[in-house]
Amino acid sequence: MSDFYQPFDKLIPIVVLGKRLEVPENNILLRQLQYVCPEIGMGKYCWNGECRYCEISYQVERDGPRVGGLACLVKARAGLRISKLAFELKYNLREALRSAPNDDG
Repeated sequence: MSDFYQPFDKLIPIVVLGKRLEVPENNILLRQLQYVCPEIGMGKYCWNGECRYCEISYQVERDGPRVGGLACLVKARAGLRISKLAFELKYNLREALRSAPNDDG
């Protein structure tokens, strides 16, 4: 495990643009996405909420309201559903999303 991540015991499922990803619990979403796509660590992200390159729309529950946020400030939990990604984030995740399984749930 890298020094980049907060301690975690397991991976949790989240859904990003209809694709299922497994990410480490107990971390901010941007760091969780870096786990599946290390290139994010070299992206243009400021990691403190100023650049807006990690802007997302998400739902905490399947039928819950969609809200906007920043992946550098949101801590994902199992079942989080992301329906919109800022261009930079979508670009960095393109290969991971292409190879990830579709969410059937």
